[in-house]
Amino acid sequence: MDKKLGLTALTALVLSSMLGAGVFSLPQNMAAVASPAALLIGWLITGTGIIFLALAMLLLTRLKPELDGGIFTYARAGFGDLVGFCSAWGYWLCAVIANVSYLVIVFSALSFFTDSPGHVVFGDGNTWQAILGASILLWLVHWLVLRGVQTAASINLVATLGKLLPLGLFVLLAIAAFNLDRFKFDFTGVALGKPVWEQVKQTMLITLWVFIGVEGAVVVSARARQKKDVGRATLLAVIAALCVYLLVTLLSLGIVPRAELAEMRNPSMAGLMTRLIGSWGDVVIAVGLIVSVCGAYLSWTIMAAEVPFIAAQQGAFPRSLSKQNDRSAPSASLWLTNGSVQLCLILIWLTHSDYNTLLTIASEMILVPYFLVGAYLYQVSRKLNKPGITLVALGACAYGLWLLYASGPLHLLLSVVLYAPGLLLFLFARRGGRAAQRLSRMECSSIVMLMVAAVPALWVLVK
Repeated sequence: MDKKLGLTALTALVLSSMLGAGVFSLPQNMAAVASPAALLIGWLITGTGIIFLALAMLLLTRLKPELDGGIFTYARAGFGDLVGFCSAWGYWLCAVIANVSYLVIVFSALSFFTDSPGHVVFGDGNTWQAILGASILLWLVHWLVLRGVQTAASINLVATLGKLLPLGLFVLLAIAAFNLDRFKFDFTGVALGKPVWEQVKQTMLITLWVFIGVEGAVVVSARARQKKDVGRATLLAVIAALCVYLLVTLLSLGIVPRAELAEMRNPSMAGLMTRLIGSWGDVVIAVGLIVSVCGAYLSWTIMAAEVPFIAAQQGAFPRSLSKQNDRSAPSASLWLTNGSVQLCLILIWLTHSDYNTLLTIASEMILVPYFLVGAYLYQVSRKLNKPGITLVALGACAYGLWLLYASGPLHLLLSVVLYAPGLLLFLFARRGGRAAQRLSRMECSSIVMLMVAAVPALWVLVK
């Protein structure tokens, strides 16, 4: 029997899933759209919102400890089988596509050591050599998770510590080199030609993605040694990630001027590190990026397999996906997940795609599940009549709505296309009266409307 996950392993799982490749490009990404003043306001909004979301998850793990799987089960308990399934399907699809991008990024980073102008081996991570290497890594991680979630989580803990070392070194060196006058130069971003509030909104489009993974401990809550550790791990990881993001972005503006930082090649942290310690700086960051992405990939593999496993147990996904092996790993769900990743890798090689558009659309699908966490807590709080819990629920809901607004309606519309095949899977899982209860008339109408809406949405996508 597989051992349960403790507080340290759960915290590492959440932190590793949030700290992926994005943090190494964050200095340039932020400097390109915002001044120091806008960054301070943007991180204040994001920090407040993400802490509300983390507190909402913490409270739900204590108020509803019987609901394992979080993202799926909260949506299902609050809003019915169809909404619960859409939440699980959107989350799983986002995780699969994110895993493909992680594998591509790993071998794109390795090209730093193997490629030269006249000799391309891994390129942008989409050459046949890169796809072969990514496939080997894919099935190695598959084998690790099949050996038990605890085994994979222990390796993830080591990987998390490994990624924090270069980040910690960068922060310490950046503090030593920080120049306050350089940081304050053009503090409100006059050179950008945009008001501060518009700059703040554009930072939201970046901070939108860096906290995806905050739900990691909630997703695997069934495997936690103690349920109270799930909420604690989420909150600890969010605070740690927020501190890392704040320090990396703000300190960078004290090393080089904002306009110069905005023009740096990504991962921009490599260029900054080169300024701090010389020619070895980019090597340190390239290695840190590879370790970081591998750790995030391992975390997301665990989470991606867990959601269909939990959903299959409750009849939203086919029952065959609820099978476990003798080490309590969700084997059937894992085979589906990694088989899908392998198929996507082959498509990447055939199309030479950089995957950015599909990743953005799929990531959009995780925002509705985030909003539903706050909405479900609000439902629960109304029955308890506790103002403190209601305040947290409203704060989480407001942040979820803000994310949907900041990301823009177009990508949300396009994500409808990705729900259509999922709805067919949902209906297949419920065939022959296998579900515990029948769909309501409103749920049936919603399925028809989503299917119909997918047609014009697909037309917009391919136009």
